[in-house]
Amino acid sequence: MLTRLSRYGPAVPRLLSSVSARFVSQSKPAGVAGSPAVTELHPAAEAGHGEVSQYVKNPDYHGFSSDPVVDEWNMKVAFFLGISVALVIGGTFIHYLPDHGMRQWARREAERVIQQKEKEGLPLIEENYYDPNKIILPTAGEE
Repeated sequence: MLTRLSRYGPAVPRLLSSVSARFVSQSKPAGVAGSPAVTELHPAAEAGHGEVSQYVKNPDYHGFSSDPVVDEWNMKVAFFLGISVALVIGGTFIHYLPDHGMRQWARREAERVIQQKEKEGLPLIEENYYDPNKIILPTAGEE
């Protein structure tokens, strides 16, 4: 089988050269498109133009100040306060929030009631939830 493929070796360049595709340029003519010169990412400020981008003056600009030293200092302070302090104080605040749903209070109250009933010698759970003598039922005629 390899010998059969080897006889196609000299024909491969001829097969690739006779591709029946037409490549058409979609670009504008050279005079219209302008020169293909590489320009700067941040062009230098022109003489008549008063404003210069902060990124041209300071490539490490963080948006806090035009002075590079103050800008970096303010960035570090903002990140320290925004992340470290917010996580620590926020976590502490959430930890010390009041008892949500009064779960801890309900457990303490249940333990208190159990201890009181054990001292008095009463059963912890009675047969009736409400005292049947205090329940007023409608008579047969009122239904």
